[in-house]
Amino acid sequence: MTTAFHVVLCSCPDKGTAKAIAEKVLRAGLAACVNIGAPSTSIYWWDDHLHSDEEVMLAIKTSQSHLDDLFAMVEAAHPYDVAELIALPITAGSEAYLQWLKEVTN
Repeated sequence: MTTAFHVVLCSCPDKGTAKAIAEKVLRAGLAACVNIGAPSTSIYWWDDHLHSDEEVMLAIKTSQSHLDDLFAMVEAAHPYDVAELIALPITAGSEAYLQWLKEVTN
């Protein structure tokens, strides 16, 4: 079953930034739910150097129709030069949860 919903992953430098972005997209009606994960270590390349930083991951549940506006809002609010924004399609889910997503994101 294909759905018109996505989970958007977005790493943030700290819990305060993650919470601010979560509240912003929720208040704007661009997401139904945002989970803020526990701090974890991210190791990545930036400016030709290997970096290791503690980050907090957001899992943002939204509809296909809100992706462009969601990405624009997060990019404007995010402190990184390049915000991690990766949309993963939700290919299946419980009927009740998907109905709730539909109702909240319309």
